[in-house]
Amino acid sequence: MAATYTPSVDRLKRALKISEEIEILKNELLAVLGGSGEAKAKRTYTKRAAGATRTKKRVMSPEAREKIAAAQRKRWAKQKKK
Repeated sequence: MAATYTPSVDRLKRALKISEEIEILKNELLAVLGGSGEAKAKRTYTKRAAGATRTKKRVMSPEAREKIAAAQRKRWAKQKKK
């Protein structure tokens, strides 16, 4: 019978950190190749307890929300009209 390999906790933590870094780099690569990559590539990251990185939550201005809501109401009115 073949023995099964069980990685240590330190190796699992390192693998998780590397996996998260790969995901961030993939996202940056897609942003660069996607055309509007400059805006996406300049994201700021916040440090988490484990040292991993995650993007900050985006905040929409009240004016932008109202513009979107008005456009949606206009679409609904157009649909209702038909």
